[in-house]
Amino acid sequence: MTTAKDLFIIAMDLEHSVGQGDLSLALAGAELIDLIGAGAVAVDGDRIVPGGQPTLDDQFMSEAASGLTQQAPYERIEDWLWRRGRDLSAAYQAAMEKNDELKPQRGGRLPFGSQRVELVDTPARRRAADRWKEKEAVLVSLASVVGIGDDRSEDEPGLDDEAVTTVLAAVHDAVMELEAVRQRRTIENAAFANLWRGP
Repeated sequence: MTTAKDLFIIAMDLEHSVGQGDLSLALAGAELIDLIGAGAVAVDGDRIVPGGQPTLDDQFMSEAASGLTQQAPYERIEDWLWRRGRDLSAAYQAAMEKNDELKPQRGGRLPFGSQRVELVDTPARRRAADRWKEKEAVLVSLASVVGIGDDRSEDEPGLDDEAVTTVLAAVHDAVMELEAVRQRRTIENAAFANLWRGP
């Protein structure tokens, strides 16, 4: 079980509309936080420094670890989020469908594909729900970045790990940058349409 998978489950489970790009960036951030926790990487300023070679029993975590830049000056966190995050939410969805953790449903959520799906009641889903119910700080913070659970209480546990806080800030900045790109495209498309429409 990883924080990224928990985040994906929470995004699917709750009635929120989360953009695929936003969620992909947050999933990449969640993977990086788990790699920090496993001792596979450290954060030096805004750079990801590979650490030891722990045994990672999760396919996505192994892929994330193997994709780390091994040579100095190492990769910036934000650059890694964009690179690793490309289509990551769709990859998580496909893996969960393959493992029968998501099933087709006539009235289910339509996350990113053309087929409506819903979560199957699995130990992984229950574990993610427990973390969410307990307001586990990292999971709640990542969810908040993509617009889930903004009604957080004031007594929510804080984050005391500087590296994790740095990653969360980078995820937030990347999501904000993605939103700015979306808004710019909307404005440009509207201006183009007005140009063709004429006075």
